[in-house]
Amino acid sequence: MIGRTRRFDRDFALLFLVMLTIAAGNTALQSVLPAIGRSLHVRDNAVAAAFSVSALLWVIAAPFWANRSDRQGRRAMILLGVGGFAVSLTLCGTFLLAGINGWIGGTAAFLLFILGRLIYGSLGSAAPPAVQAIVAGRTTNEERTKALTLLGSAFGLGTILGPAIAPYLVLGSIGAVTIGLSGPAFLFAVFGAAMVVAVRQILPDDRTEALLETPGSHGAANAYPSIGGQSSGASITAATAPTSEKVGFLDPRVRGWMIAGLVFGHAQVMSGQAIGFLVIDRLHLAPADALPPTGIVLMMGAGASLLVQWGLIPLLDLTPRRMMLAGLVVGAAGCALTGIATSLYGIATAYALASIGFGFTRPAFTAGSSLAVGPDAQGSVAGKVTSVNGASFVLGPSIGVGLYEAQHSLPYLTAGAACVVLAVYCALALPKKPR
Repeated sequence: MIGRTRRFDRDFALLFLVMLTIAAGNTALQSVLPAIGRSLHVRDNAVAAAFSVSALLWVIAAPFWANRSDRQGRRAMILLGVGGFAVSLTLCGTFLLAGINGWIGGTAAFLLFILGRLIYGSLGSAAPPAVQAIVAGRTTNEERTKALTLLGSAFGLGTILGPAIAPYLVLGSIGAVTIGLSGPAFLFAVFGAAMVVAVRQILPDDRTEALLETPGSHGAANAYPSIGGQSSGASITAATAPTSEKVGFLDPRVRGWMIAGLVFGHAQVMSGQAIGFLVIDRLHLAPADALPPTGIVLMMGAGASLLVQWGLIPLLDLTPRRMMLAGLVVGAAGCALTGIATSLYGIATAYALASIGFGFTRPAFTAGSSLAVGPDAQGSVAGKVTSVNGASFVLGPSIGVGLYEAQHSLPYLTAGAACVVLAVYCALALPKKPR
């Protein structure tokens, strides 16, 4: 038993690093891509399209891989996901390198970059549900939720670490070849390759150790790891709760919560995806000089959101409805202030305020939807919550950057107005007392 416990601790640490690497690599690339797009003279909406396409494929593929891992083996799915992550970043870095050095045009580089992102969206989503399934299968009922929650925190930490270290991964030249802003893609590809080797060497093949797994254990589709996309716990519920009762998106019990999740999710994504461009334009920076201040803003936003979820929510003990209303009011103020801020301090502080608001709304959406139905429907509702969270990253980036191209304050003022309207709707439509 002692040996098995030590081995599980070792395997859990490895699985935590797998989740952290996937989230940090994706958000690091997001933080540098606005600067890359500007340096290659690519339209801002093309940059947003690269992540919209990737998120769309993630949303479609994640449920497929979650089901397949139960049949094909969890270790194989983790290798597929992390391998796809490494291959995708290698290709993305290569295409960006070609554009930076003028070997191909900027538009061609970005079209090829999008092809690289297709691999990430379609294959990268295979790893998280398989990781969940392994942890669920090697823990007791009493340990499972705590272990999966700790595992899910890797995504939240990744949203901080990715933008934090991305500026330090911008490399110089090797001979006549300038690596520059493509450096983060290459280095995170190396991290991904290291994870592939570690998983192959350390993680046992679960197909040969079926007796160590809890019968019926499974993983669930995770939302797209992105800036502002901290875990809300929905995928944990989907992985552990029964799904004997199916609940639709328009079921009267959860319809109001689903509408709220879709609206504030798009508001959050719109504000987050345009922030890199806002830093460049408001501070009048060259693209290569924008990475440190962009990283500061994104770190403050992610840190503020995690502070709410890990500290303020347990302390305040608010009902989901009150959390939603408070978050929407604070989020609206933060979005509006971000839109009019003109200094790094102003942008960072306002964006952190907006992130505090969204740090309340995301778990409120998860908890409110869960409390609206009975125990037999928990798995179904959690799956719907995860789908809505992921859907926000499909159109949200393009909408936000499209509005930004029309007027720099527009995505933030629009997001703030949407939060105000949604707050009124939630005050009228959401039940005052949970079931």
